Amino acid sequence: MIRAVVFDVGECLVDETREYGTWADWLGVPRHTFAAMFGAVIAQGRDYREVFQEFRPGFDLYEQREARARAGRPEHFDESDLYLDVRPALAQLRASGQWLGIAGNQTVRAGGILRELFADDVDLIGTSDDWGASKPDPEFFVRVADAVPFGNDEILYVGDRLDNDIRPALTAGMRTALIRRGPWATVQWATEDAKRLPTLRIDSLTELPEQIAKLSAQEH
Repeated sequence: MIRAVVFDVGECLVDETREYGTWADWLGVPRHTFAAMFGAVIAQGRDYREVFQEFRPGFDLYEQREARARAGRPEHFDESDLYLDVRPALAQLRASGQWLGIAGNQTVRAGGILRELFADDVDLIGTSDDWGASKPDPEFFVRVADAVPFGNDEILYVGDRLDNDIRPALTAGMRTALIRRGPWATVQWATEDAKRLPTLRIDSLTELPEQIAKLSAQEH
């Protein structure tokens, strides 16, 4: 029985279109060109950070985040960047009695924004910078498990990536839901692993309460 639902951040809760557009601007690259390269790198199974190397060899993402902040152009997202199903889904899941968490590969700055946006909506907000471990490192999911007051098999981890979300969460003994949006899920959706590995496959977060209820009924 699923008693806790933990969400990834980028392309699960937050539409990152604007953020990646600002990176293209920072690099001085047309946004559609940056987006095309981004898709190509993902389709090739490469780390998304290699996109930056294609345009600027030696690019250090951490250093450039700090440079953007110093220039008054820090990473930023707000309510307008949330997918439209996020608020209704959280409310429905809370009403159904689920324990809720948010845990993703995010910076300290992003963690602060998440806490402003979701302080009253979830029981946990954890980031890779908080924990010193980034997905898909198993230690990240150890930290998730330590923070959730239920067994690993009672946790549903929701994300958009097979490599960073679904596979490592499954290895940790958690249930998983793959949501079909963002570049990774769009590229990976039709693969055999995307069909076989996730506990649930969804097009919207608002499908979760019903899908969880059905799964619980099947297991009893």
